[in-house]
Amino acid sequence: MATISASLVKELRDKTGAGMMDCKAALNETNADMEAAVDWLRKKGLAKAAKKAGRIAAEGLIGVAITPLKGAVVEVNSETDFVARNDQFQGLVQMVAQVALDVGGDVDAIKAAKVGDITIEEAINNAIATIGENMSLRRAAVLSVGKGIVSHYVHSQVSEGLGKIGVMVALETAGDVAALAPFGRQLAMHVASANPQAVESSGLDPHVVAREKDVLADKFRQQGKPENVIARIVDSGIHTFYKEVCLLEQPFIFDDKKSVGQAIKEEEGKVGGAIKVTGFVRYALGEGIERKEDDFAAEVAAAAGKS
Repeated sequence: MATISASLVKELRDKTGAGMMDCKAALNETNADMEAAVDWLRKKGLAKAAKKAGRIAAEGLIGVAITPLKGAVVEVNSETDFVARNDQFQGLVQMVAQVALDVGGDVDAIKAAKVGDITIEEAINNAIATIGENMSLRRAAVLSVGKGIVSHYVHSQVSEGLGKIGVMVALETAGDVAALAPFGRQLAMHVASANPQAVESSGLDPHVVAREKDVLADKFRQQGKPENVIARIVDSGIHTFYKEVCLLEQPFIFDDKKSVGQAIKEEEGKVGGAIKVTGFVRYALGEGIERKEDDFAAEVAAAAGKS
């Protein structure tokens, strides 16, 4: 049996919103397997479907560089938020984003690219030496269109193209691109807010869909529902899931009476041509990186539970 630490219980609680004792029970039942514990809670009806942790555990900045037909987004991490407010660090992130726009989203290629006499990797190392804090280029992505526009949005912007969340959306159209630009920005803001996983259901990871179906089926199987009823419930539930995580099916944040797909159809009449979302990228600073945090209250609660 794995040791269930207070920090592990807190992590599961942050992910699911379930009570501390339920989280502890879930971890005990699953031998501290975090993913299995999330599913255990969901099957018991103790956690919300598809809720994500979202706890930011790294500092730095997201940088976005845009031209009308192409965009790049990068994440450069630092140890503290104080460094993220440093002019030298901000200039470094802007430079990295511009280089990504030229060379593409491969991190190694970006590091090897030269700006003047030095490479990006050398520029990062120089900043580390000058500022006195560790930094790293974590990831990068590039989107482009042949005809249309790459729209963007930066949330919590501290300087031009720099902030805590960066979004790009690639929209192909033969219509009026200038007329499409305001809607493109709204769509990028929607992605920042709603955090879709794919443009449409066909773009979802099959493992994610299979896992969702399994959770739904097991939850109602435990309630004693017959298999033919469970099949219908799962079919209905998976379509609800698609509306939550697929961009075109999500309620549009600027008018939640219509889906994003419906909003795009309406926009086509304004720009005089079909519009296709060919891709999007959403980077939130520090997502997926865990930073050790002391939680005295949780440690005391855990110690009390052992007594």
